[in-house]
Amino acid sequence: MFIHFRVQYNLMRRKPNIVVISDTHLGTYGCHAKELLNYLKSIKPEILILNGDIIDMWQFKKSYFPADHIKVISRLLKMSVSGTKVYYITGNHDDLLRRFSNIAFDNFHLRDDLLLQYDGKKMWFFHGDVFDTTVVQARWLAKIGGKSYDTLVRLNKIVNTLMKFLGKERVAFSKIIKMRVKEAVKFIGDFEQKAIEIAQKQGCNYVVCGHIHTPQYKTVGDVTYLNSGDWVENLTALEYTQGIWKIYYYTDEEYNPLNPQLQSVKDTDLVEEENLFSEPQAAFIAQFFDKSKPLLE
Repeated sequence: MFIHFRVQYNLMRRKPNIVVISDTHLGTYGCHAKELLNYLKSIKPEILILNGDIIDMWQFKKSYFPADHIKVISRLLKMSVSGTKVYYITGNHDDLLRRFSNIAFDNFHLRDDLLLQYDGKKMWFFHGDVFDTTVVQARWLAKIGGKSYDTLVRLNKIVNTLMKFLGKERVAFSKIIKMRVKEAVKFIGDFEQKAIEIAQKQGCNYVVCGHIHTPQYKTVGDVTYLNSGDWVENLTALEYTQGIWKIYYYTDEEYNPLNPQLQSVKDTDLVEEENLFSEPQAAFIAQFFDKSKPLLE
């Protein structure tokens, strides 16, 4: 029976060449870890790029790191062990990891940015916080803004629970505010333009960022700018399959409990594999979640 479900599960998983996710903010109340886990279970990419702010170390509290959040990390490591090449690119909320840049555990690589030659195209991946003057010049102010944002997201989740009960569509407060404030709209436009200009100078065909929580796909001249969005407001990812990029939008309908695809995934996950991680991976994870020690020395 186990073999049957495993074969069925593998056949049903989509196999894009490259997947990019960013700004999951694991360790915060706003993170949609359950939905992200569902998405990760549905794919088997050749390359998975985690484009920054995956673990929110600015607001990290060891008293709040739910099981769903730990399962996401476990799933990412399982994917690397199963053959997917995983690149973790550091962002501003996980910039503490930048002191360990360029280390690798088997298929798991930690980078500050990634220049990838694929299908004859030059692709440049980085988080994008280098374009944010608040992050670069006034980190304390950016941290205050991050806490305010998290509070707004927590309020938003309460409202959306009520909206779902009433049968209405979810709303995103931060997204609404962002699109109605001229300075915010200008910042997004400037951010995209800077990324495109630098990519043009580097001779890149694609430049892929995160950071601003705004999924985007636009071509200017011979450069295509993409942004993977986030898993707090938009629940989006980027997928590259057979030469074509697209923005993936998560919807609850795709993962209805009655969906036979999701049911086969659940049945498969009842079986835990032993010795899944290599010793360095296991040691790193154990240290990270050891509540008796500080997060990083």
